[in-house]
Amino acid sequence: MILQPPGGKYCPLIGLCVRNGLTRARAYGIYGQDNENRTPVLMNMNDKQEFFDSLADGWDLDSTAEDLERLSHVIDQVNIAPGLTVCDLGCGTGVLFDLLRRRVGENGYIVGVDFAPRLAHKARRNFPFHNIGVVEADACCLPFRENTFDVIISYSAFPHFARQDETIHRANHILKREGRLVILHLSGRDELARIHHRAGGPVDYDQLPDRRALEDMFARGHFVRWDVIDDKNLYLAIGYKE
Repeated sequence: MILQPPGGKYCPLIGLCVRNGLTRARAYGIYGQDNENRTPVLMNMNDKQEFFDSLADGWDLDSTAEDLERLSHVIDQVNIAPGLTVCDLGCGTGVLFDLLRRRVGENGYIVGVDFAPRLAHKARRNFPFHNIGVVEADACCLPFRENTFDVIISYSAFPHFARQDETIHRANHILKREGRLVILHLSGRDELARIHHRAGGPVDYDQLPDRRALEDMFARGHFVRWDVIDDKNLYLAIGYKE
């Protein structure tokens, strides 16, 4: 369900009503992923929301100057051109917003999506620009029209998506022709799994799929080709829509 706030302004680009750049689309899943057995497990999604919201105040401090430099380099390789419409899926507090905004320019548009309310509100507060909107929604229930985005980029978020298959399938639906889905981490799959296990709690079993599993997800999601890099210091996967 999409909740349209009173006094909101309808944005035809994303097909939602936006008030002060923030839209709520509360369509949260309640199933997590048992990554060892690859079977769904019932979980309390509020626990995961509360976990990430508890990190909101210090979220921006986790990104070092070196991280931002590496991100800038990788995003250059993704080739985000002026005028594109980009979805930052699992945007957190908007770590990528400035890098993306500089590339899409005044005629482009960025939509950040996060399911944690405090993170989404902080993202909008940090970046009150006319061409940035923030939507509070679950990754597998993205409330956008077909053929909306040129690029969907998910940075440091994909392991936390409860239904990764559905997220990739939905991403294909809302991408434009020849659009791209980018999954990015500045750590490899194995290292990230260790980080999440040390953190414990709601993220203990949150993992990136291995290459074969992700390639299968791209195929089931109707992407026509894909590139996957998984080494010690980088996980970068790009799925290409027909």
